[in-house]
Amino acid sequence: MNDTARYTIGELARRTGLSVKTIRFYSDTGVVPATDRTASGYRLYDVTAVSRLELVRTLRELGAGLDEVKQVLARETTLAQLASTHLGLLEEQMRVLRIRRAVLRAVVKLDRTTEEAKIMQELAKMPDEERNRLIDEFWDEVSADAEELNVTPGFTEWMRSAKPNLPDDPSTEQLEAWIELAELVQDQDFRRAVRALYQEHSDRRDAGEPMVEQEQAPKWWAITDEAKAAVESGAAPDSAAGRALADRLIALATSDWGKPDTPEFRREMADSYEGHDPRMSRYWELLAIINDWPRHPVTDEATRWLAAALRASAE
Repeated sequence: MNDTARYTIGELARRTGLSVKTIRFYSDTGVVPATDRTASGYRLYDVTAVSRLELVRTLRELGAGLDEVKQVLARETTLAQLASTHLGLLEEQMRVLRIRRAVLRAVVKLDRTTEEAKIMQELAKMPDEERNRLIDEFWDEVSADAEELNVTPGFTEWMRSAKPNLPDDPSTEQLEAWIELAELVQDQDFRRAVRALYQEHSDRRDAGEPMVEQEQAPKWWAITDEAKAAVESGAAPDSAAGRALADRLIALATSDWGKPDTPEFRREMADSYEGHDPRMSRYWELLAIINDWPRHPVTDEATRWLAAALRASAE
């Protein structure tokens, strides 16, 4: 490009792809002033004006305001500083959009009303302390009588210690999981079911029945993980694979609890799996999604499959 060349607004428009009206506006506001004028008074621009216009267009596409553009051109601020400011604004906008997308997806999936959608939006925007308060309030209610019951020492503390900690840049799946979890812990039927689990837990301890202790949980999760995989693969509960997993489950139970391996015990174990409340498993699965923990979903299909495998192995 010729450094001494002069360009009319029309030529400048063709070179830069900007409209004549836009170039005239930038010229009138002093962003890209004319270099010279013809004898008839028409504006002329040099190669520097072309470069400035290219930079202005880039800055405007990045969301910079006219005053910010002027500051960069006047070197009152650097391009890096401006980009950093706008990057922060853009990331905040993206965060808000992800929240909206998560809420809208949940509304579509669950067919919610306008009022329910508004509540979901508020849930999605909750800060960490509010999320923790909601979980604490849930456990405060469901464990209100725990001290009077014969529950495993530290059980409530262990259960309520797990808090939903959304990362600064959560995925849509994590936001959807938090919305579902927040609704779950506010559901009165679920709260009654968890309080009933406390009573059942106490009754079983009073009766001397075996319980899965906290440190033993990973071994039992591994069994349900395999049962879930068996369901997904189409294996039948009364197949060789079903028998093998039932035998491993019973071996784990007899080792941890000192119970004899009898057909009656296998049927008792089957009963316990059939009585499983899937919402409690969903509670932990949602926490795992939110906190990016390893997932051990105990699904209805897996527990029914295990129950059937145990019954088949008892024959």
